Amino acid sequence: MTHISVEDVSFGYTASPVVRNMTFTVEAGEYVGVIGPNGSGKSTLLQLVLGLYEPDEGTISLFGQPSRAFVDRDRVGYVAQDVTENTKEMPITVAEVVLMGRFPHAGFGRISSDDRKRTREALRTVGIDHLADRKITKLSGGQRQRAYIARALAGEADVLVLDEPTVGVDAESVEAFFDLLERLNDNGMTILLVEHDIEAVLEHTDRVLCLNRELYFDGPPETFVESDALARAYGIDTRRGEVTT
Repeated sequence: MTHISVEDVSFGYTASPVVRNMTFTVEAGEYVGVIGPNGSGKSTLLQLVLGLYEPDEGTISLFGQPSRAFVDRDRVGYVAQDVTENTKEMPITVAEVVLMGRFPHAGFGRISSDDRKRTREALRTVGIDHLADRKITKLSGGQRQRAYIARALAGEADVLVLDEPTVGVDAESVEAFFDLLERLNDNGMTILLVEHDIEAVLEHTDRVLCLNRELYFDGPPETFVESDALARAYGIDTRRGEVTT
């Protein structure tokens, strides 16, 4: 099943396009990493996929439905780069954050014992069940990101979309975070990850999208390494190892 379909998509905040003529699909169970220099349109692409923006040209579908009209939002779990900033003033517990993922499933707005059970299971899956009663504001950056992944799992998401989730996370926690994503993918979760760490994407994902407003590469990491896509997308002069201007 195709979970995400992007076809001939262009979009710009002004007359100059941020995303140009982009086409790709993400199939069920894939683990796709998106890389590109700052300002290359990576985050904008994710927002288009999520239906937050409407393309100027082309079409985007989630599970075969237009992304802007897609109603089963609980099927897509989104972890933003600035999630740690957004949670600094939230005086609620980790368990309460994760329980929010069950709200679309709660009959007549009532939280059931099954909802609480799925919340506990999600916390165990991401390895922070021992932090369930701690305030979300008291967690480290890596722990907070895990809490938001747990919220997506509790909501029974089929796709996990992450926008540079390791920014501000210490190196040891980053490695554990990627191990978690690999386990989730091994268990069938479809993952679309925007990440600034190119080496991490090459090591952990199954497929690489390299872009700078347009798509320069779409394929397996080992093929990407042998291509000139990195040099073209990042403006690197491979003869001198310098970034061109």
